[in-house]
Amino acid sequence: MDIMLELMKHSVLEGERILLRPVGLADAADMFEYASDEETTRFVFERHLDLAMTEEAIANYFMAAPAGKYAIVVKDTKKMIGTIDIRPNPADRIAEIGYTLNKVYRGKGYMTEAGKLITALAFGVLGMEKVFAMHDILNPASGEVMKRLGMQQEGVLRKHKVLKGRNCDMVYYGILKEEHFHQASEA
Repeated sequence: MDIMLELMKHSVLEGERILLRPVGLADAADMFEYASDEETTRFVFERHLDLAMTEEAIANYFMAAPAGKYAIVVKDTKKMIGTIDIRPNPADRIAEIGYTLNKVYRGKGYMTEAGKLITALAFGVLGMEKVFAMHDILNPASGEVMKRLGMQQEGVLRKHKVLKGRNCDMVYYGILKEEHFHQASEA
């Protein structure tokens, strides 16, 4: 199976309330709204200082290699409220997910809905055996999203990343394909 081909065939995923689609330059204002907020970016990336920085990030990260990278868009309002991406490793049949959400939209289930669309893609289309995610130990709210996706905490990777000059312990969560399908059958 050609994973990149499958990701490109599934570049748009539709949920009940959200649409996952490729990120484009037209999303710059919506992305800057949360990318310029220190609270939102604290555990993820450097805060964007101006709209030009956001446009560069979109061009160089999202548009240069769009496979598996999605804007999270509220269907009713067409507002782009965050991003989610999947980074598959076909050799090991595992995939990592990562996400960022505008703080105004937290606690409304949007990230859980996006994560479920991505895990369904990973297991149902891409043939992955495991999906995992990590969060900075100082950001337990991200771990709550992982739990809602059915992931289990598997451990803490000590001083695993350097972010903004700080050595970060990363909490590692994962879900196996059989766990995903078992949970889906009970829903």
